[in-house]
Amino acid sequence: ETQTAIMNNEQYPSLPLKEKQINIISIKAIEDIGHDLQDSIVTWLMFSPPLSCQLLKSLAPEENTKCQQGLYFQDGKRRVDYVLTYHIKKTSSSRRHTSRLRDNAFTRTLRRGREPPPPAPKDDAEVGSPHHSMDHHDDDKCLRREEFESNLMEMGLELERDEETKTPGMGFVKIHAPWSILCREAEFMKLKMPTKKVITGVMEKINVFISKLTDPLHPNLEENRTQKVKHLSYPFSREKQHLFDLSDKDSFFDSKTRSSLVFEVLKRTKCTKAKFSMGITSLLGSGVYLAAYPLHDVSIHHYTLLYEEWASYSVFYKYQPIGLIRKYFGEKIGLYFAWLGVYTQMLIPASLVGVIVFLYGCVTVDDDIPSMEICDQRKNITMCPLCDRVCSYWNLSIACGTARASHLFDNPATVFFSIFMALWAAFFMEHWKRRQMRLNYEWDLTGFEDEEDHPRAEYEFRVMQKSLKKDHKSQKPEKEKLTCRDRFPAYMTNLIMMLLMIGVTFAIVFGVILYRISTKAALCAHGGCLMELCIQLSITMLGKQLIQNNLFEIGVPKLKKLIRYIKSKRGSFQEEEYEKKLQRYETDHFLEPFAGLTPEYMEMIIQFGFVTLFVASFPLAPLFALLNNIIEIRLDAKKFVAELRRPDAARGKDIGIWYNILRGVAKVAVIVNAFVISFTSDFIPRLVYQYMYSPDGSMHGFVNHTLSYFNVSHFQNGTAPLEPFHLGFHVDICRYKDYREPPWSLTPYEISKEFWAVLAARLAFVIVFQNVVMLMSDVVDWIIPDIPKDISLQIYKEKILMMDLFMKEEQGKTRIEDSYKETSTLTRSRSMSHTACKNY
Repeated sequence: ETQTAIMNNEQYPSLPLKEKQINIISIKAIEDIGHDLQDSIVTWLMFSPPLSCQLLKSLAPEENTKCQQGLYFQDGKRRVDYVLTYHIKKTSSSRRHTSRLRDNAFTRTLRRGREPPPPAPKDDAEVGSPHHSMDHHDDDKCLRREEFESNLMEMGLELERDEETKTPGMGFVKIHAPWSILCREAEFMKLKMPTKKVITGVMEKINVFISKLTDPLHPNLEENRTQKVKHLSYPFSREKQHLFDLSDKDSFFDSKTRSSLVFEVLKRTKCTKAKFSMGITSLLGSGVYLAAYPLHDVSIHHYTLLYEEWASYSVFYKYQPIGLIRKYFGEKIGLYFAWLGVYTQMLIPASLVGVIVFLYGCVTVDDDIPSMEICDQRKNITMCPLCDRVCSYWNLSIACGTARASHLFDNPATVFFSIFMALWAAFFMEHWKRRQMRLNYEWDLTGFEDEEDHPRAEYEFRVMQKSLKKDHKSQKPEKEKLTCRDRFPAYMTNLIMMLLMIGVTFAIVFGVILYRISTKAALCAHGGCLMELCIQLSITMLGKQLIQNNLFEIGVPKLKKLIRYIKSKRGSFQEEEYEKKLQRYETDHFLEPFAGLTPEYMEMIIQFGFVTLFVASFPLAPLFALLNNIIEIRLDAKKFVAELRRPDAARGKDIGIWYNILRGVAKVAVIVNAFVISFTSDFIPRLVYQYMYSPDGSMHGFVNHTLSYFNVSHFQNGTAPLEPFHLGFHVDICRYKDYREPPWSLTPYEISKEFWAVLAARLAFVIVFQNVVMLMSDVVDWIIPDIPKDISLQIYKEKILMMDLFMKEEQGKTRIEDSYKETSTLTRSRSMSHTACKNY
């Protein structure tokens, strides 16, 4: 009868925390509850009818699917906004099974507020043995967790603990923020939320035409097909809740916003038992908690769309759903992918121009006179040895292939391409500023000030440890302080590390020297060192970025999965069944933690540097960067959606310091390209020869003009080649590339006047190129406004609408107050009249 009455008792709240003095509800997985617990459960039922009703419901076979997914509390109503994980010290499977049957986590927690836990049975030596007691370190962590979780509850958060999961040795604390707490935190953070007022954006005709033209490139999202409308936004205030559309409070704060609000509470909540505690990050760094993360909300439609319309290689040609990325991951991650998308789009024209420059070199290679002179075997130019003794004389005609190949990248079009890329960088920066301002307007970030990034948990823990060490040392007596003998191992370690780094540096320099020697011997090329730079860039762009990086990002996760499958004793069907039984918070725990956007930005900044700094030597660099980014976007998308824990949503109105780095790289690129063209290519020497020394104004005789003479009898002792008859005849005079006086002149082997003429032309070209290109970049920066005109008009329109809204609100308040005063006055007069008549 008692159980029947309890089953019918529905009017009690699901979790009476304050009335029952229960800190945390500890829920046990249904499959782990044995039939031998019936006696203890029936005993417990008589003390807590409301909670017993909840447990009996959870034992029913038709369990709520939302609870099964782990996205909600056991009541199936309260959403899991955040999860904390910690380590549970497990001993053996038999111990776990015994404790499971004797005293489950649910009853232990409930007894915490009523009676002390019963002592361990004397006949069970395994349970009562000291081997299974927690050490001091684990006990200290447990005390810190209890205090921190108690403080979280005082802040208004609701917690639910789950220690009996499919993941052995892991405990999970699920956190839910009630409506009142969300409103409070949203007001503290001054979050702009949509009001009831709706404004319709007016698109210009050119924008409408472009939108229709590029419609096949847009992702298949419903919001792309609806009319362009926007809710007027205003910082959330609990006093002005009537301004906002609160018809559905469950969806007013989306999962991204809810988790970010909870994270703010976690950062702000302190644990006094931990000295120098700085909130959840210090507890993570000290190992009190293993991880803290929001859940991937697989139940919402946004997650499915992200997986299908973003994290798929089949949609590589489409635009990214930036708005959807922002709604799920937050503004900072949305801005990163928006910037990456703009950068990739801008690489398309750069790639086309680079390919045209390369094709121009291919078409004109047969008409290049210097290459034809090098390949002409009839000239029979004998070159000097490239090294002492071991190397011998060689014919210039064997460098024919290298000379023709260098013309593909070292031709007059290269200068045009360098100027184009400098202007391209300026256009890219301006285009991104405009795109960023448009996103700031659409995402309600126009008046937002960037928040300071919170330090990493490991960094905070190291700071805390260092502070504790300093305090400990200052409290030590003078005689206990470290002596020089005690510090000697540390000094030796530092010295050895310094010597090791110096040795590594010398090894790298030596390797570069060997590389240069081997390259010079293999490529004996007449076209300068531009070809070497071209080979290095091609290896970096094609080999490292396009192949190695993407191969590692694709192959390593699949290899790890294959290894896990080989090591696993379960079959594929059993593995799938096991993964299906995991709750969502368990599945997310095994994902890789989010390490921040710095590595992603760094990779792209390095690529941007290669594309702009040395583009004069490798016009195909933008093409390889474009191919790499097309793959990189989908790789990163799949990584964020399926392989990483869901990051904490962070707000931001720009990409931060990375924009300044890009501007600096773009400015330096102008100077670098000027020097690359001047000093590593033959562009300037050819111009000097053509307009100063050529008898007919053509390039005929240019190769002979750039080669100096050397008398082989002038070799120093021990430097002459060992095989002087390598070419089959005796050599008296050999040639080498330089501008020096011949051996029969009055000043043999001295620098000639042609050298100074070429050097002056090179320096003049650097100055002119740098100033002209920078001036053109500044003109582009000045012509293009940072804020699009339609966005500035919309911002002004919103300000007017917001003022009208508040004026109407104030007028409404005034009317209500006036009517209230009139009613009060009329009531008072009637009362006085009634009293007077009664007295009369």
